[in-house]
Amino acid sequence: MSTMQRIKDIEDEIDRTQKNKRTMAHLCGLKARLAQLKRELVASESKKGGPKMDGFDVQKTGDASIGFIGFPSVGKSTLLNTLTSSHSEVAAYEFTTLTCVPGVVKYRGAKLQMLDLPGIIEGAKDGKGR
Repeated sequence: MSTMQRIKDIEDEIDRTQKNKRTMAHLCGLKARLAQLKRELVASESKKGGPKMDGFDVQKTGDASIGFIGFPSVGKSTLLNTLTSSHSEVAAYEFTTLTCVPGVVKYRGAKLQMLDLPGIIEGAKDGKGR
């Protein structure tokens, strides 16, 4: 029996089961099995090769990481430069930031790592933009 069929069977059983105090333990068990099967399904899909995507390797520093994402030329680099001591290039044209630029700020005793990411646009994965 495939994982998809087992997921469908458990969902059907959950729908058929009456919901009351006596059946709550049974329903919780079904939901736990359903969650486990869905995790296995996602894990098996991610293990199947496919195109390797380029990403950003940034060493985590501080207590938390915050990423600035958004459209090009909206002020992500300016915000990073203002809040931290790092330097992210700012210019009047789009796609000035081509890689991830990290910076750290201290706030109430906590170190927060801030990441300036390139502008996100539709079609970027196909090479649109730079």
